[in-house]
Formats: sequence, C-alpha cells, structure tokens
Amino acid sequence: MIPKGATICIVLGVFGAGLVGIFFAEIANRPPTLVYEQGPSLSVLTEKTNFRLGAPIYIKIVNSGTVPLTFSDSSYGLKIKQLDGIVFYTPISTQIISILEPKEEKMFVWNQTKSDGSKIIEGRYKIVSNTDSNSSNVLEKSITINIIK
Repeated sequence: MIPKGATICIVLGVFGAGLVGIFFAEIANRPPTLVYEQGPSLSVLTEKTNFRLGAPIYIKIVNSGTVPLTFSDSSYGLKIKQLDGIVFYTPISTQIISILEPKEEKMFVWNQTKSDGSKIIEGRYKIVSNTDSNSSNVLEKSITINIIK
C-alpha cells in the first residue's frame, strides 16, 4: 500500500509537470519580437518557429536600425542552412546592390524546397541574412526553425 503523502506528491507532481509542459510549449512557438535599435541592426523574422512539412514559410528581413543597410544581391543575403552550416537554398536573385532603408522590410516565401528543386525532410533549419561584406555595416542575423510532420 502506498502512503497518502506519497500519493498526494505523485498526483501533484504529474499535474504540475503537465502545466509546466503546456507553458513551455506555448513559449517555444512564440515568434521573435522585433526591437528597433540605434545604429545598424538587422532582423530576420518568421510568423512562428514550428512549421508543418510542406507549409509555406513567410520570412521577413527588416532593417531594425537607424542607418541604411547594403546587400550584395536582390535576395538581401537570404540563405537557408542546415544546422551544420551547409547552405541548401538561396533564392534566385540578381547581382545588384540592394539597400534596405531604416524600418524597411522585405518579405520572402520559402516553399520548403532545396535549390535543386527537391523537397526537404523534417528537422531544424537556420534562416540567415547578411549584409554586403564590402559595406561599412557588416551584419549577419539568423533564426532557427523546426519542420515537423
């Protein structure tokens, strides 16, 4: 027979763990917040961090600073990488200098395909944007997302 005290502790522990799990699940899927800063600043945002396999992913690149940012192409330095750093998707772009003014944003949609047209598998991926390496404000920002079935 299990003592009353142990039974109460087990029940409260299971109930408390469930509540904490729900709380952390809600926090984990919150999108990052946009904070504007003084000076050069770049932000990469998605509407959430967990996506279903095959769902379109809307990516927003924002100049969250007070000075214009220069990019080496019309894709604003956007790349999708595996966590080990291997780039498997870059949008088709023209090699022209692009400038993102303060508080200006550019939206991209990624349909979860690689540059060669094949589909990705579920896992964790990194969305990266970086400014032109020849400009005075060299910045690189990223966000990690999860692709689940």
